[in-house]
Amino acid sequence: MKREGSPLKGVMTIALKEAADHMTSARMHLIMLLVLLTAAGAVYAAIDQIKATTSEDPFLFLKLFTVARQPLPSFASFMGFLLPLVAIALGFDGVNGEYGRRTMSRILAQPIYRDAVLFGKFLGGMLVIGIALLTLWLLMFGLGILLLGLPPSGGDMARSLAYLAATLVYTGVWLALALAFSTLIRAPATSALAALSVWLIFSFFWSMISPFVASALSPVDPYDPVSIVHAYETGLAVARISPATLYGEVATMLLDPSSRSVGPLFMSQMQGALVGAPLPTLQSILIVWPQISGLFAGMMLLFTGAYFVFQRQEVRA
Repeated sequence: MKREGSPLKGVMTIALKEAADHMTSARMHLIMLLVLLTAAGAVYAAIDQIKATTSEDPFLFLKLFTVARQPLPSFASFMGFLLPLVAIALGFDGVNGEYGRRTMSRILAQPIYRDAVLFGKFLGGMLVIGIALLTLWLLMFGLGILLLGLPPSGGDMARSLAYLAATLVYTGVWLALALAFSTLIRAPATSALAALSVWLIFSFFWSMISPFVASALSPVDPYDPVSIVHAYETGLAVARISPATLYGEVATMLLDPSSRSVGPLFMSQMQGALVGAPLPTLQSILIVWPQISGLFAGMMLLFTGAYFVFQRQEVRA
C-alpha cells in the first residue's frame, strides 16, 4: 500500500504526549530530585573552594563545573555519571511498555505511521532531558551569582552553552540505547538491565579493558620510540569507543580554557603559545569536534538500529 502524506505526521503530538507523561510520572520526579540535590551540593562545595579566586579570572564561573571538594566530585563528573541513568530511566520501556499495556495497536490505528511513533518517543525524551539540563544550567549560574557576587563573563556563557549542547548529545546516546533495547527486548525489566549493563561496562570497566586491547593491537618496542607513540594513540582510540571517555574529553576541553589538546601534546603545538593563556572558545570547540561528532554518530546509529527493528515488528495486540 502506498503511503500518503508525510511519514512524520503526528511526531510532535506523540513527542509532547511522551514529554507530558515523563514530567508527571513519580519515577521522573524522584530521579530529577536526586539530580538536583547532587548538582546543588557539588556547586555549593565548588563555590567554597573558589571563593579565594580573584575576580580578575575571566573564566571564574567555569570553575563551578570542574572544581571538586572531597567527598563530592565535580559537577561535570556528576553529570557524566547521573545523566545516563536519567536517559535509561526515560527510555527502557518506551516501546515494550506499549506492547505490555496492549496500546501499541491502538496508537498505530490512528492516522500516523510507525516512523512517527519512534521519532516522537525519542524527541519526547530529549525534550524532557533538555528542559532538565537547562534548569540545572540556570540553577548553577543563579547560585554562582548569588554566592560569588559576580556576573558570568561572555566567555563563561559561550563555553557553558557549548558544554550544555554536548551534554545533551551525550545523554541522547544513552536514550537511544535504552530505546534500542526497549525495541529488541519485550520485557521492560530485562531491557533496563541490559542498558544498565552496557552503562556499567563503558563507564567503569572499559578503562580497565582498553589497555589490554590496545597492547594486543599495538605492542610496544622499548627500542623504538615511534612504537610508544603508536601504542599511546591506539590506547586513546580504543578508550574512545566509550561515550563516557568522549564526554570526559569534551568537558575537559570546553570547561578548562587552558587545555590545548585531548591527546599527546608535542612541542610543535606549543610554538608561539603564551604559557597559561586560554584558548579561544571556537578553537576549543574545533579540537573536540571529532568527539562531539562521534557522540552524535553513536546516537544516530543506535536510533537507526531501533528504527530498523521496530519497522519489522508485529504490532497486533
